[in-house]
Amino acid sequence: MAPGEAAADQEGRGGVRTALAGLTTRGRSFLAAGIAAAICAYVLGQSDLLRVGLLLAVLPLICATVLYRTRYRVAGSRRLSPARVPAGSEARVHLRMDNVSRLPTGLLMLQDRVPYVLGPRPRFVLDRVEAGGRREVSYRVRSDLRGRYPLGPLQLRLTDPFGMCELTRSFSTFDTLTVIPRVEALPPVRLSGEAKGYGDGRQRSLALAGEDDVIPRGYRYGDDLRRVHWRSTARYGELMVRREEQPQRARCTVLLDTRGIGFAGAGPDSPFEWAVSGAASVLVHMLERGFSVRLLTDTGTSVPAEGADGFAGASQESADAAGLMMDTLAVIDHSDGAGLSRAYDVLRGGNEGLLVAFFGDLDEEQATVVTRMRQRSGGALAFVLESDAWVREATDVPGPGGLDQREERLRPLREAGWTALSVERGASLAELWRRADRERNGVAAAGGGEGWS
Repeated sequence: MAPGEAAADQEGRGGVRTALAGLTTRGRSFLAAGIAAAICAYVLGQSDLLRVGLLLAVLPLICATVLYRTRYRVAGSRRLSPARVPAGSEARVHLRMDNVSRLPTGLLMLQDRVPYVLGPRPRFVLDRVEAGGRREVSYRVRSDLRGRYPLGPLQLRLTDPFGMCELTRSFSTFDTLTVIPRVEALPPVRLSGEAKGYGDGRQRSLALAGEDDVIPRGYRYGDDLRRVHWRSTARYGELMVRREEQPQRARCTVLLDTRGIGFAGAGPDSPFEWAVSGAASVLVHMLERGFSVRLLTDTGTSVPAEGADGFAGASQESADAAGLMMDTLAVIDHSDGAGLSRAYDVLRGGNEGLLVAFFGDLDEEQATVVTRMRQRSGGALAFVLESDAWVREATDVPGPGGLDQREERLRPLREAGWTALSVERGASLAELWRRADRERNGVAAAGGGEGWS
């Protein structure tokens, strides 16, 4: 948070009205009692009672005037540590108050405004701060729900020694705490075709430097003449230059189904939150393995959208890509869409490499769309979260068909080449990841095929 200042001298902003509005209950009681005593003294002709009434009425007015015209200035700042935390983890907020005036302050009451989901509103009492001095306090916030939460504005309450008047000054700046989904560490499984994060040589991309493959192209203005390929020039009758290529990083697309009709329930234990957390875990895992990764939703939105293919390329730092996708997942919500056709339109545009998808309820029509997605990927892994099964498991009510019925609904996906798993309530993604690896390796061994990628 950028430093802000709160001044106790606010002349020209309401004047006497602002000062009187700051009277506490004690101050208002003294003022009312003084006025009542003065009226009674006038009616009864008691001069002593009049002096008492004037004293009672003038005391809170003097306190309000002195407090209102106090000329010390206080600067405040806020620092989050860290500014991005997983759901269920704590962040510490550090507050710093600096007295930038030449006079010492009185008693200060400090209050920071935070959303209810982060915990109770923190309040602090600061003793007298000397001229040029500072005070530092801190508090902790925690949320089980992902999202972006504003912190601030910071409020400073000034009070007089008698407690007659209290004025509040607010700082203008805010900070934002980003609560990202929980990330579960995934075991390192062997993805066929992977070689230290790079493809198996079937996919290649243009580069300005790298292995020199003799693949000529037409000369363009500005090309280095040292790159001219004379044999191809003689063959085609026009100036040709050598094109440089290098292996392309292996790709992985994480598809997150956000359809509102595909998920039931809400809260940290809902199937949608499990899917969001699972997508975040896979994204981080694949980035750590050196893959070019992107996040795709059922609406066709791709993150990060770097370049035409939407992947986070080799030039982009993995930490930046992970931060961008985590910020997106922190605020992602249900979409109004009813189908997965938009995501399919994006996927059919090219070879997506490995496809890892998290689906909600799939009817027959959407299952058909999902089976067609498999045709444009080198390998496909699907986690299907059926809302009815989660609700039954939460209420301990047995459902018709049970596990056999769920396996039957996954049959079309498996026949299309997907490694499809049904996710039960409370399931561990790491265990499902290992299970998917075992199942895919078993299919590959039986059919003589390859693994996921």
